[in-house]
Amino acid sequence: MTAVETGLQDLKRQHPEWEPWLAVVQQALSETTNPEWNSFVPARAEAQQGKVPLLAGVTLALDKRSVRRLQEQLFRIAHRSGTPEMATLESPLNGDLDILKLLEASICQDGQRLQEIAAGLGVDAEAFQAVAALLPLPLLHACNRAWASSKSVSWMEGYCPVCGAWPAFAEMRGIERNRYLRCGRCGGGWQSHCLFCPYCGMTDHNELVSLVPEKGGASSVIEACKRCLGYVKIFTKLQGSSPSQVLLDDLASVDLDLAALEQGYKRPQGTGYSLAVKVGE
Repeated sequence: MTAVETGLQDLKRQHPEWEPWLAVVQQALSETTNPEWNSFVPARAEAQQGKVPLLAGVTLALDKRSVRRLQEQLFRIAHRSGTPEMATLESPLNGDLDILKLLEASICQDGQRLQEIAAGLGVDAEAFQAVAALLPLPLLHACNRAWASSKSVSWMEGYCPVCGAWPAFAEMRGIERNRYLRCGRCGGGWQSHCLFCPYCGMTDHNELVSLVPEKGGASSVIEACKRCLGYVKIFTKLQGSSPSQVLLDDLASVDLDLAALEQGYKRPQGTGYSLAVKVGE
């Protein structure tokens, strides 16, 4: 059994009520290892420039059939899950959905466009956006793999150098306790300053607080910013999680998210950098 399979089984045992959603997550993660998606990643000859994520402004040419296949798999599993909200997700399977526009909006994390698509389909907006958010994962993981050598070694921004997403959490690794932010979308990781808010750049330690939940233990804490009210979960580890495990680690630490929300802190919506990605055939 792989680490991802073990992680999914652990989550199902700890949160049996999540099983319908975890079935959708499992399908998306299994697809990240499909080599088919590697062929859709544009080649890069130039190194990363400034504070611009590698995906920003890129035009992606994809096989519509591959995207449609994954979209139908994810939405069919969600539709059959039995929850009232996910049960509304039948209409995205009827073939009228512009799948490439959906993928484009999902990559860019364009919440307004996704809400408009959901409204046009007459489905539950929250359930629709949750499933749609998983649709780009295989492509984004492929981008992270293909562009590994193009990442700037000096990247210290708060958002992902590949896809511009805000971090899912941070890892304090090894004896040196170097800090790395991790992306829940492409699975990437990048080094970060300590005592630094990734959302607003705050470095004044008087404006940064640490929250230690009762059940978190010494290896899991929350760092929050009093200026922008953003927070980051911090995990102390010997080594970083694999790209496919990042999403599961994020889900497994939902108790930390709830503790931060109770204190008035939140994660920002959307991406940390406007991607303006275009998707076509």
